[in-house]
Amino acid sequence: MYLAVIILPLLGSIVSGFFGRKVGVSGAQLITSLSVILTTIIAVFAFTEVVLNNIPVFISLIRWIDSESLSVIWGFSFDSLTVSMLIPVLVISSLVHIYSIGYMSHDPHNQRFFSYLSLFTFMMIILITANNFLLMFVGWEGVGVCSYLLVSFWFTRIAANQSSMSAFLTNRVGDCFLTLGMFTILWTFGNLDYSTVFSLAPYINENAITIIGICLLIGAMAKSSQIGLHVWLPLAMEGPTPVSALIHAATMVTAGVYLLMRSSPLVEYSSTVLIICLWVGSVTTVFSSLIGLFQQDIKKVIAYSTMSQLGMMVIAVGLSSYNLALFHLINHAFYKGLLFLGAGAVIHAVADNQDFRKYGGLLAFLPLTYSVMLIASLSLVAFPFMTGFYSKDFILESAFGQFTYSSITVYFIAVVGAMFTTLYSVKVLYLTFITNPNGPLVSYKKAHESDVFMSLPLIILAVFSIFFGYISKDIFIGLGTGLFVDNSLFIHPKHEIMLNTEFAVLTLFKLLPLGFTLSLTIMYVYIVEVLPSFVVYFKSTRLGYNIFNFFSLRFLVEFIYNRFVARFILNLGGLTTKVLDKGSVEAIGPYGLEKGLRKLSENLSRLDTGVITSYALYILIGLILYTLTPYIFSNDISLFILMIFILFVINKSGYSYNLNQS
Repeated sequence: MYLAVIILPLLGSIVSGFFGRKVGVSGAQLITSLSVILTTIIAVFAFTEVVLNNIPVFISLIRWIDSESLSVIWGFSFDSLTVSMLIPVLVISSLVHIYSIGYMSHDPHNQRFFSYLSLFTFMMIILITANNFLLMFVGWEGVGVCSYLLVSFWFTRIAANQSSMSAFLTNRVGDCFLTLGMFTILWTFGNLDYSTVFSLAPYINENAITIIGICLLIGAMAKSSQIGLHVWLPLAMEGPTPVSALIHAATMVTAGVYLLMRSSPLVEYSSTVLIICLWVGSVTTVFSSLIGLFQQDIKKVIAYSTMSQLGMMVIAVGLSSYNLALFHLINHAFYKGLLFLGAGAVIHAVADNQDFRKYGGLLAFLPLTYSVMLIASLSLVAFPFMTGFYSKDFILESAFGQFTYSSITVYFIAVVGAMFTTLYSVKVLYLTFITNPNGPLVSYKKAHESDVFMSLPLIILAVFSIFFGYISKDIFIGLGTGLFVDNSLFIHPKHEIMLNTEFAVLTLFKLLPLGFTLSLTIMYVYIVEVLPSFVVYFKSTRLGYNIFNFFSLRFLVEFIYNRFVARFILNLGGLTTKVLDKGSVEAIGPYGLEKGLRKLSENLSRLDTGVITSYALYILIGLILYTLTPYIFSNDISLFILMIFILFVINKSGYSYNLNQS
């Protein structure tokens, strides 16, 4: 049963990819969707067995690498962390498969698209279920390759090709550091198996663990688009909307957070890594939410929203609240998947226009889409008793509840990020559905609700976005939960802050995010409805123009990268190629060794003068050298070199004399 979870998506991908012409479009859609849905049902049974009955399952298939110093087994572990991650990944994946049947119905390359989707799901399952770092890295790289294929699915568009290359190359930076971290683990622990590494971690020097933790964190930063390595995430919106929902809600972007959670028995013993996680997550949260407020593309706003929520998860990791990070990851997958699929329904209804300044008044045409996006937005801004409320608010309270300088500062930074999250959520809903129509008439003539394949996933995810957090909060958070008794997540007793969060944080700081959420919503609607001329006037001033441009251009991060980082690296690479690669090859090849041997052979051929006395002289010199060789080599080789030089000079002068005579 557990191997079926891994194999079924791969089989669906193979059938759709290699036998697409045989099974046809409908056959490819049916086979891939059924395989992923069946995998999801099996994963639910696995969750019941592993989590609710505390029976972790470990499967060893074959011995992969077997040398004297290293043994790696191709094995899979289904512990509480694994099966908890499988639920959002497979639920979102199966719903995206169903949604894509309607969304991609007019695309001529359906079989290829569904093959890529299933292959992506397979690689993500490999990443989650692996029981060692090397097998996890196989899934990690596979997810990166599949994201490249999916983002550049419409490969005739130049923007899609550029975006996929950007995603691929940015992730290579993180993969490089992750590889260094794996080498350091191998050097320190002598093994890459999770159980071996984590059991030895308490006895290892903290400096070594810090180096490993920082390498793993940089790898996670690239995959989970934390600040500095985030530039690929908004560009990846060039792919089809179901791809955006799959990659940026539940799978690829959460892989980095999963890596940090899986490495919790290692990271817990390095306070440096935890502090870095805390600050990276907080800066990412406020940075991305501030940029998202000034974007005009509906999918890019949701992408920056994803980046902001991933920052929240990294904050939870920095607080050592790994179970809270996992809970927020699962909750976020449902409501963010709903936001992306709802945005896809809007784009599909208005002739593929993504600029929400050209929307407006769509409430009358798309009531179901408006309802589900309202539910998802309420969950995103942590409105009380929605799914996102139970995890996002608890992360903010936990930051205050640690009662250190860093954590309290991070609490206020994250609250500012939550404020901007509220603003851009209201902005998207208001400009898309409520305000006066601003788009061309032809968009409204053809606007309609989607078919059943696109509507059913929206309804299911809306139910999850309302009820899942309330139903599952006692499973994932709280000291009474028995979810992680198998030590898949490890929280050091000194770092446990659940009681402080629950009972020591003042009510004021618990209600502060909610107060900002409500007040900013009212303020935004008031300014837009009552004082629109003030906003127009402010944007027309020099200060307003510069502020709006600065934030619209995403803090000029891409400009700085291209101007200083990318250009420097390209110049360095060109210089290296010219001097080292090409230069060394030419020095050894046509302009070095080959030229020297040719000159030596030419000089030797010149000794053939046709004069018998010269030949007699050569024979005499050779005999003398042969006789004196033992003596020369046993004392000093410089005498031998001197004799060769004299011979060469004599020969050259004799050769010149012969030329002059002739």
